[in-house]
Amino acid sequence: MGDEKRDVIEVLTHDHREVEEMFDELAAATDADERRRITDDVTIELVRHSIAEEAYLYPAVRKVVPDGDQIADREISDHAEVERILKELEKADAAHESFNTLVNRLIEDVSAHVEDEEGNLFPKLAEHADADQLLELGDKVQSAKRVAPTRPHPSAPNTPPLNKLLAPGAGLVDRVRDRLSGRGSD
Repeated sequence: MGDEKRDVIEVLTHDHREVEEMFDELAAATDADERRRITDDVTIELVRHSIAEEAYLYPAVRKVVPDGDQIADREISDHAEVERILKELEKADAAHESFNTLVNRLIEDVSAHVEDEEGNLFPKLAEHADADQLLELGDKVQSAKRVAPTRPHPSAPNTPPLNKLLAPGAGLVDRVRDRLSGRGSD
């Protein structure tokens, strides 16, 4: 994907498809270690994606979309619930039935969130933002994902300016922990 310019809707829709593919892989996996690895990969992607949306997408939605505050608040609330599930999954034993229950809740919640974004938020954003704004947001989201945390931090701020200030530091710590543990390296 290099230096290719993509608008924010393309970037985020691509992320959605990647997560859906990981969910399919997770559903097919039977080995507990494999399920843990895939869940860690899903967590990394979802946390990075959420942080980028909260830092740049939702503030833009608040600014340019009619009823943008209401839409952004609902999306942030969805993220908070997903992050709570991810935090529980992080501690759960992948061989235990409760792990499967949490995975199913995660898939349901994320799927509903994706459907809402793609069916409601993205069309409204495309209608009210111009092409340059969408491209600029795409760049910002991609940059934010590169420095974002890779682990759930449910008590961290999820709105600017604090999320923009704190996320890169948490991201650095998470990436160091991931490197040392081998998490997300495959």
